[in-house]
Amino acid sequence: MSQVDAPDGPDEGATSGEGEGTVRVRRRRQRPGNGSGSTTAKPPVSTGRRVSFWLGCGLIAAGLAVLAWVAWQFWGTNWVSERRQGEVASSLRDGWADGQDVVRTDFGNASAILVIPRFGKDYEVPVLEGSSDEVLAAGVGHMENTADAGAEGNYVLAGHRVTHGEPFADFPKLEPGDEIFVMTRAATYTYVLDSGGEDLIIPFTKTWVLDPKPVNPDGGTQPPDTIDGDPNTHIITLLTCSEIFHTDNRSVAFGHLVESVPTNAS
Repeated sequence: MSQVDAPDGPDEGATSGEGEGTVRVRRRRQRPGNGSGSTTAKPPVSTGRRVSFWLGCGLIAAGLAVLAWVAWQFWGTNWVSERRQGEVASSLRDGWADGQDVVRTDFGNASAILVIPRFGKDYEVPVLEGSSDEVLAAGVGHMENTADAGAEGNYVLAGHRVTHGEPFADFPKLEPGDEIFVMTRAATYTYVLDSGGEDLIIPFTKTWVLDPKPVNPDGGTQPPDTIDGDPNTHIITLLTCSEIFHTDNRSVAFGHLVESVPTNAS
């Protein structure tokens, strides 16, 4: 008796004939599939899995965007601002050579160069008029409606502590007795600090530090009334953010004028 395979089916006709020469049929099970009998069908992808996949991709993209923004703020803006500071300082010196007290630049009107030895022997940052974002991204800003360098009253300068060239990055290192030099076309003015970089922190809404004669309403740190027995009438005030990251508080340091040396002095 011979034997052959056949697909599953009814039992009828399972054998043909009897005895010698009878052919016995063996049923063969078909594999589940798509009808071809050779491949297994893949289960459909659920909508939830698709949503999770694209949501994950979106979160990764958002994370990369945040990292790029942080990198730009901490490194990119510093690189751009340092180039701007160099351009402004160079333009300012060229303008002084031509007899200009204030020099117009692409980033604002420049009037002085600030030198703070405490921040390093090579520290020189241009001073521009005003406190706009564009001004503070190119140097230190001379606050509106405050005295000019060397003049009677309160000469107020503001600068970034982090990003955009961070000219006041080392502000907390300032100490009473530190010298501050302000170079203009007319003269170089030397101020000496009466308070340090961490002695006074105020909310940005407190504007008394901009007054011609600042008086602390809380009775704390303020410019001294007299210097060596004489009225303290020529003040410098430095302002910056009190913390590295965003803050509404400001660190403040006060100083007084000790010397004025005309530029053309021998």
